This record gives sequence, C-alpha cells and structure tokens, in this order.
Amino acid sequence: MEKIKRYFLELSYKGTKYHGWQIQNNAFSVQECIESALSTYFRSPITVMGSGRTDTGVHAKMQVCHFDLADDIDYGKFLKAINGILPIDISIMSIRQVTPNAHARFDAVSRSYVYRIIFQKNPFLDGLAWHSYFIPDLEKMNLAAETLLKHDDFECFSKVHTEVKHFRCDIKSCSWEQKDGELLFHITANRFLRGMVRAIVGTLMEVGLGKKAPEDMEKIILSKDRSNAGKSAPARGLFLSRIIYPEKIYLD
Repeated sequence: MEKIKRYFLELSYKGTKYHGWQIQNNAFSVQECIESALSTYFRSPITVMGSGRTDTGVHAKMQVCHFDLADDIDYGKFLKAINGILPIDISIMSIRQVTPNAHARFDAVSRSYVYRIIFQKNPFLDGLAWHSYFIPDLEKMNLAAETLLKHDDFECFSKVHTEVKHFRCDIKSCSWEQKDGELLFHITANRFLRGMVRAIVGTLMEVGLGKKAPEDMEKIILSKDRSNAGKSAPARGLFLSRIIYPEKIYLD
C-alpha cells in the first residue's frame, strides 16, 4: 500500500474575476480553479484545503493550500506544467512536502494583509487599489490603529451571521505608511474574522477624514456592534500578503 504524502502549495492570484477563495455553488472560485488544474495534471480528483478564505475580489500575494498524493512529484516539471494549465491571474509559486498531519489552515502561526489606497487615477492599478478622492490624516489613523493592539475581541468588525465560535484575534501589528504616492495599511494577526480587515480600513478612513475621532475606536470595539464601525473598504484594495508556518512541518 502506497504511503500518502502531503504537499503545501504557495500561490498568488488576482481575485478580480473570482468569487473568493472557497468553492461555492453557482460561482467560480480560486479553489475550484486550483483543484481543476491539479486534477488535470495528476489525472485523478484532487481536493485542496486553503489557509483561509478571501472574499470576492480580494487578491493574494501569498496564499497556501495543501493536498495529498501517493506519488512523488518532480517539482520543476510540475511548476512549469501546472502554471501552463492555470489562467494568467493565478500562479503557483512553490511546492513543498510537509509532515502528514500538517494543515494549511490550522498550523498557520500568523497571517498578514496589506490594503492599498491611491489618490490619482491609474490604469495600471485598475482593480488593485481603492481610489480615494480625499486624502486622510495619516497621524490620526495610526493613532486609532494603535487601539486595536489593546483588544482581542473584534466582533464589531466581523460580518454578521458568520459561523465562528468566538471573535477573538491576536493582532500582532498594524500601521499605515505612505509610500510612492500610495497609502498602505499593514496588519498581522493569528487569525482574522470574515470581512474584518476591510471593516477596519473603512473605519480608520472615516477617522482620517474627520468623520470619526481616534478615541471613537475604543468605543466601537467595546460595543461589539458592527453597525457602529465604518463602511467596509472595497475588496479590490485588499491583499493577503504573508502566512507564517513552523519550520518543523517542512520535510524539504
């Protein structure tokens, strides 16, 4: 009997044309596209498990998923062939064998997102950034963002009616920076709730534009009420940027 091996795929994608990561009825997802390509290459049904969901229109500079296979894989041949099968807006960056029980979702130590905001129309960033017509106060937004580090219950930033056991997240870092004419929001945590980053960005932008005060962030978080937070920022500016795993799970 052949021993089943588990592999981690690191991939990136432009999420514009997809209804998020996860497979769903009557909508084309990134996961479905990946599984179709793998099944074609290996000539047998392959299912993958991702590190987590991304919503419709959200992008990933780094997403990770795992799948099982009895065969050894020629990595060089595989990467060239699978990227030839996949559409131009999805790319497999690397493949590594991991321990049999390694899990793309549950073994992730941290996840990072970047949100991009531009202030001038740019055809080369179409669908890849939020074009804001108003320039916010960066200092006020960073002051409000610091409040996030003092709390761990973020129900106020979660989509309603979501099936989670709790709303606790350990936010390790979060800050805004201005770079090359763009405004970038960086945030890292052990986990994120559905819609959480976009809700945070939307709320912080309201602070930056004077619609809310930096001290309002504390009240919003303690209220645990999504209606008290700001409107969600558009999906097109959000990128899943990095996922960290323990080195001990890798076998090569």
